[in-house]
Amino acid sequence: MDLPFEPYRIKVVERIQRVSRAERARRLEAAGYNVFKIPSDAIYVDLLTDSGTSAMSDQQWAAMMTGDEAYAFSRSFADFERSIRDIFSYRHVIPTHQGRAAESLLFAAAVAPGQVVPNNIHFDTTRANVEHRGGIALDCVCDEGLDPENEGPFKGDMSLDKLAEAFEKYGKERIPLVMLTITNNSGGGQPVSMANARAVSEFCRDMGVPLIFDACRFAENAWFIQQREEGFADTTVKEISREMFSLGDGCTMSAKKDALVNIGGFLCLNDDDLALEVTNDLILHEGFPTYGGMAGRDLAAVAQGLKEVMDEEYLAYRIGQVRRLGERLESLGVPCLKPIGGHAVYINASRVLPHIPQSEFPAQVFTAAIYLEGGVRGVEIGSLMFEHADPDTGEMVYPAMELVRLAIPRRVYTHTQLDYVADVCARVAELGPRLSGLEITWQPPSLRHFTAKLQPVGGGDLLAPESAQ
Repeated sequence: MDLPFEPYRIKVVERIQRVSRAERARRLEAAGYNVFKIPSDAIYVDLLTDSGTSAMSDQQWAAMMTGDEAYAFSRSFADFERSIRDIFSYRHVIPTHQGRAAESLLFAAAVAPGQVVPNNIHFDTTRANVEHRGGIALDCVCDEGLDPENEGPFKGDMSLDKLAEAFEKYGKERIPLVMLTITNNSGGGQPVSMANARAVSEFCRDMGVPLIFDACRFAENAWFIQQREEGFADTTVKEISREMFSLGDGCTMSAKKDALVNIGGFLCLNDDDLALEVTNDLILHEGFPTYGGMAGRDLAAVAQGLKEVMDEEYLAYRIGQVRRLGERLESLGVPCLKPIGGHAVYINASRVLPHIPQSEFPAQVFTAAIYLEGGVRGVEIGSLMFEHADPDTGEMVYPAMELVRLAIPRRVYTHTQLDYVADVCARVAELGPRLSGLEITWQPPSLRHFTAKLQPVGGGDLLAPESAQ
C-alpha cells in the first residue's frame, strides 16, 4: 500500500529486548494471565495503549525545559489555556492530571444516583466513573458500529433512535448530560461524522441537556471527517475540530492521546455554575485551578503537543501506519474489525477462537497468547472489560464484540516492528483450536480487567499440546 513518508526523524532511541519463551510463560502465569501485570522490561512490542506512550518532539522537550513552576497562574498555564481555547473555544479550561480525573470531576458534579448518561459507547473509565456515582452508563452507538464486518465510514456515530428511546424510557429529568466519544474507542476507534454530531447537538438542545465530548482523539476524528465526509475535503483539521466543538457544551480530554504527552488532561465547560462547582472540587482533590495536578513543564508539553497534532502530514502518516498493520493482519488471515480505526487495530477474537464462549473470555485468551508467543502486549476489549449486570433485570450482559486492541503509540514503532506483531498474531491464530478459555480466580469490585487474576479453565494450560487437538 502507499504510505506517506515519516514527517519526522528519530533523535533518541530506547533499548528493548525479547525475553525467552520460557520466561514469558513464567511471567504470564505469575501475572494471573493478565498482561497489565507484566513488567515492561519483559515486553518486546507494547501495544497495550496509545495513552501516555507517545514519543514527544524536540519542541515539546524544549518547552518542558522552560516550564514555569509557579503555583498559581504560571506562564505555562497561560500557554496551556491559550492552546486549548484556540481549538476548543470553551469558556472554562480546567487542568487535570489525566482524562479520568476530568471524568471524575464532571460526574461528581453532574451525575446523581439513578441518573443516566448516554454515549455512543462509554470507554472503561468513563463507564466506571458514571457507575461510581450511582448512574447508568448507556451505550447508543449506531447498529453498524456493532458489526465488525461492516465497512461504513462513520461507525462511531450515535443512533438518534436509541438516544430518543433513552429519553422516552428514563425521562429527560434523569439525563443530566449526553456524551459523544470521538473517535469511538470501544467500538474500534471508529470516527463520528460531523452530520451525526450536528444531529446529536440539535437533539440535546431541543431537550435542554448539555452535550459533552470525550475528545481524547479529536484530531484523528477530524482527519477522518476531512477524508471521508462530503463537503470537508478542502477544510483543515483545525477548522473541522473547531466546528465540531462548537456543537457541544464542553469536553473531557486525556491529553495523553492526541496532545502527544505522557501525562495530563483537562475539562472544558461553558456552564459557569458547573465550572465553579468542578473547580472547587478540583482544589480539594487535584490542585490549584491553574495546574490541576500537573507540573508547569507538563502544561507546557500539552500546549506544544496540541499545536503539533494539527499537522496533517503527521495525521496522514499516523493513521496510515495503523491502517498498514491492519491490512497486513488481514493478508495473513487474521480477521480485524473493519474499517481499520484511527489509533488501533482491533482483532475479531470471536472469529479467531469460535470454540471459546464469552464466559471464558476469548479476547483475553488471544491477548495472553500473543504475549506468550512473541512478547507482544495488547489489551482485551471484550467480556473481561465490559461484562455487566443489566440495570433493569440484574442479568449479566456480554458485549456485542470480543476484540483485541493493538493500540499504536504515536511516533514510537517502526514498520518492521509492526510487521513482527502481525506475524505473531498470525501464528497465534493458527494455534487457535489448541487455546483454552480462562476463568477468573480473583477480581476487584470495578474495572476488573486492570488487576483481575485468571487461570486456564480447570487449571490446565493455556495452550494444549499438539496431540490434544
